[in-house]
Amino acid sequence: MFMTLMNPVRRSGSAITFRTPCAEDGPAVTALIAACPPLDPNSAYCNLLQCTHFADTCIIAERDDEVAGWISGYQLPADPSRYFLWQVAVSASARGEGLAGRMLDALLMRPAMESVTHLITTVTDDNEASWGLFRSFAERRSASLRKSLCFDRDAHFAGQHASEWQAEIGPFSAAIQS
Repeated sequence: MFMTLMNPVRRSGSAITFRTPCAEDGPAVTALIAACPPLDPNSAYCNLLQCTHFADTCIIAERDDEVAGWISGYQLPADPSRYFLWQVAVSASARGEGLAGRMLDALLMRPAMESVTHLITTVTDDNEASWGLFRSFAERRSASLRKSLCFDRDAHFAGQHASEWQAEIGPFSAAIQS
């Protein structure tokens, strides 16, 4: 199902629209993630599952029929008030427009997300773009941001990946504080 979730934003004459992903988006999502280091690549099959099984909790941003942004995540099965944000990817051509924050706001306005009061994610300590996104989100929602070690480099990644820190934001409501 294709759905525009908020007013388009114009840049260079092109509008950005937000919609629910579908299976046909899988290859474009895979390519976007690959073009956005330091994101960990997922298998094409994983991205297809996110675009289908988790479509209600993921979002696509499009400009000129091209995928310009992607957020994947899911509500925790044991606690649907908690949304785990898996990945945020923004194409090089759409960076600097606040697209990630706008996608996240649009995603959380969906009826399927009305029970969400907390956002959780994991981020490496040096990923300033992500930390900036989450600090800004917490501020817009007048919510606290807590940071704690989630997956340790040595204990969980056998020294092959930087430690992942959990960011937890909440409680908040879907409405953005002005």
